[in-house]
Amino acid sequence: MQRRLFSTLALATLALSAIFASPPADAQQPQRIGVLMLHGKNPGSAQDPSFAPLKTTLQREGWLVTLPDMPWSRFRYIDGHWDKAMAEIGGHIKTLRDNGATKIVVVGHSIGVPAALSHAARGGDVQALVLLAPGHVPKNYYNVPFMKVVRDSVDEARAHVAAGNGDTTGRFNDINQGRPLQVTTSAKNFLSYFDPVSDAEMGVTAPRVPATTPVMTAIGQNDSLFPYIRAYYVDKLPANPKNKYLEVGGGHTDTPRMASDEIIQWIKTAVAE
Repeated sequence: MQRRLFSTLALATLALSAIFASPPADAQQPQRIGVLMLHGKNPGSAQDPSFAPLKTTLQREGWLVTLPDMPWSRFRYIDGHWDKAMAEIGGHIKTLRDNGATKIVVVGHSIGVPAALSHAARGGDVQALVLLAPGHVPKNYYNVPFMKVVRDSVDEARAHVAAGNGDTTGRFNDINQGRPLQVTTSAKNFLSYFDPVSDAEMGVTAPRVPATTPVMTAIGQNDSLFPYIRAYYVDKLPANPKNKYLEVGGGHTDTPRMASDEIIQWIKTAVAE
C-alpha cells in the first residue's frame, strides 16, 4: 500500500513537472507572415499580369498571401468612399489573422501604395509596408499642367459638397499613367480619393505612419515619378533603421518583378523578432 502511494505521488510530480516545464502555447506557435497585396488602379485588378505573379513568389516562402479585387479596380472603379476601401483592407487582414498569420505585411502597387500608407497612418494592423512603383498623386493635380482636367473635377466636386450636393452622383475626370479615365461616383466619394488633403495623398499620410512600422519603397528608373518620389513622400516617413529605398530597372509595371528578390529578403528582416 505504501509503495503504491509513493508510486502515485511520483507520477503526479512528473506530470506537474512536465506541465510547468512546457513553454506556453503561444511560444510553440511558429511565426507565420501574412501578406495583403493591393493592386494598382484601373485597369489594374487582382489579375494584373504585372503584379499577380508576385503572389506566387511570396507563397513559395510559406507565407499566407491574399490579392483581393479592390474598389479602384477595372471592375469596381470607383466603388464608394476611401473609408470603404480602408474597411475592406481591415477585413482582409482579419481573415489573414484568422487563418494563422502572426505578422502582417501590406504590399501595394501604384494606388495600392497610398492605400497601404493610409491604412498604417490610421493605426491599422500592419507590421511592415512594401510600396512598389507608387502612383495616384492628388497633390500633383494642382502642380502639373497636363493634369488640369483632374484639378477641374476636384474643384467641381468641392463646389457640389459646399452646396450640400455631396451625395449626388456625377461624372469626374482622372488620369492614370497618362491615360484619361472617367469616374462615375458622388462628389463626396470622388474627393475622398482625389482631394490633395485627403488620406489618399501619400504626402499626407507618410508622416503619420507609426515610427515602429518599417517601410520599403521600390521604384523603376523609367517611372514618371522616379525623380520626385523621395521628396513626394519617402523623406517624410518617420525614421526607422529598417526602412529601405530601392531603385530598379524598368518602369511602372516592371517594378514588382524587378524587385521581387529584394522584397522577400527585406520582409524576412523587417518582421524578424
